[in-house]
Amino acid sequence: MAHGDITHIDIPVSDFAKAGAFYSGLFGWQIAEIPGYEGYPMWQAPNKISGGGLAPRDEGFTQPRSYVEVDSIDETLAKAKDSGGTVVKEKTEISPTSWWAVIEDLDGNTIALYEGTTDAG
Repeated sequence: MAHGDITHIDIPVSDFAKAGAFYSGLFGWQIAEIPGYEGYPMWQAPNKISGGGLAPRDEGFTQPRSYVEVDSIDETLAKAKDSGGTVVKEKTEISPTSWWAVIEDLDGNTIALYEGTTDAG
């Protein structure tokens, strides 16, 4: 994927089994835990392109969150701050070759950033 592409969407859920049954029944999504990412079931749409995860809902994560591929999280965070945005979550490692962060735009919308490659099976 290229800089600026939406690569992933996390959906906050309180019950993985119920959410998995709901989304797979409703949309035909394939949902499974991937080795190395236990407790974070991944979903894939029938087009085999769109996908994301079912993530634990908490006080700070109550709405779906899109992840945008960036060439450099560090540069994108700096640019977001310079443009009036806020860093909600600093750059955090997912794997030795991938990282994520979260920014808030001028209207309070949160967008996650993703950099790298992740072997998710």
